[in-house]
Amino acid sequence: MRLRKPFRRTLPVPPEVMARAGLHQGETLLAWAPSGERLWLLGTHTALHVVGEDSRRIPWETVERADWNRDDELLVVTEVGEFGRVRPRHELHLDEPRRLLELVRERVTASVVLQRRVPVRGSQGLLVVGRRSPAGDDEVSWSYEFDEGVDPEDPAVMAAAEAGLASARGELGL
Repeated sequence: MRLRKPFRRTLPVPPEVMARAGLHQGETLLAWAPSGERLWLLGTHTALHVVGEDSRRIPWETVERADWNRDDELLVVTEVGEFGRVRPRHELHLDEPRRLLELVRERVTASVVLQRRVPVRGSQGLLVVGRRSPAGDDEVSWSYEFDEGVDPEDPAVMAAAEAGLASARGELGL
């Protein structure tokens, strides 16, 4: 049985971390958490910033999924990718995630504008997913998520995907 850590006040973000984060003008810091000795995660209304020696800005609309493993205190963020390429995946240890986990869930969910299932063969198919910055100031970006065993290079699969995309775009009036 694992004991919970005693409640501690949230550490303020050190000024040097804020300087390295390179937040965009107007970007508001909403939640944060240290990750190990030299890494910080900063959540804003538009992105997750992984700040360390090499900092990275991950816009919420590019996050395919974010999973929290409480036992390992591990946040795994997987970005939307391209077929045939490895999706960017970030494993981040968080001792005290607090509000950051809530923010990640809320912002990733808010970035999904529309998600539609497209059958291909029997129960196999794909998802058409439209994402937009939760700030609502960008165009919708579209991606496909193929079920295991569905070949996106198959002409019948691509025809179903394109029809699903056209239907989804029409549903949004695009």
